[in-house]
Amino acid sequence: MKRIYFLLVGLLILTGFANAQDQFQKKVFINGNDTLPYRLLLPLDYDANKAYPLLIFLHGAGERGNDNEKQLVHGAKMFLVDSVRKNYPAIVVFPQCSTTSFWASIGFTIDSVTKKRSISFNAANKPSAAMKSLMALYKQLHKDHKIDKDRQYAGGLSMGAMGTFELVNRLPDTFAAAFAICGGGDTSTVEKLKPTAWWIFHGLEDAVVDPQFSKDMAAALEQNGAEVKLSLYPAVNHNSWDNAFKEPDFFSWIFSHKK
Repeated sequence: MKRIYFLLVGLLILTGFANAQDQFQKKVFINGNDTLPYRLLLPLDYDANKAYPLLIFLHGAGERGNDNEKQLVHGAKMFLVDSVRKNYPAIVVFPQCSTTSFWASIGFTIDSVTKKRSISFNAANKPSAAMKSLMALYKQLHKDHKIDKDRQYAGGLSMGAMGTFELVNRLPDTFAAAFAICGGGDTSTVEKLKPTAWWIFHGLEDAVVDPQFSKDMAAALEQNGAEVKLSLYPAVNHNSWDNAFKEPDFFSWIFSHKK
């Protein structure tokens, strides 16, 4: 019975993923010598003369590549739920970072004794190739579509959450709200981040990205007067996006914010 159960669950996941692939348009953005694949979901009954909210979703390190598919694995199918499409019509974009880059300017060190990996953030560094292309894509999206500038949102998980903090920092006063799941950022940037409302998520047993990063970002934002929610999940490892996506007010919180 267990084997049948897991087979059915796997089939449902694959079906949902295939559905996402069918409905998200495949696009490619060229920025100089760099190529940024992305997927685009337009609202139901899309009207090119109408301004819509924009939401940019940044995937994690495991979904990097150039197949223009893997970035849809986590999060894409929830945007296809009928109630979400009807109640929150928006232009949704899932770009894909190459395997040779990261969304954010992050550094890694390995302890020679424990072999534990440490992550460092320095938003003062030059933007990565992926971030440069992402910011250029953002400008192109405004040329291609009418976008409600008061209702722009960004979010992501793991590496994508780190990229979200950096994207908002590099495009200050742009996003009304942002969410960051099991990520982290440079706390020195909170002055530019505070005009944006934040919802930060992390599993307290995360063995990949230290939950202290999210705690530190939430504390720094709160101390600087930002609107911030912090959701910490006991006994949850790195896959805290499963919990975040189940939050009953996930979409209503995001789309309720305006500049």
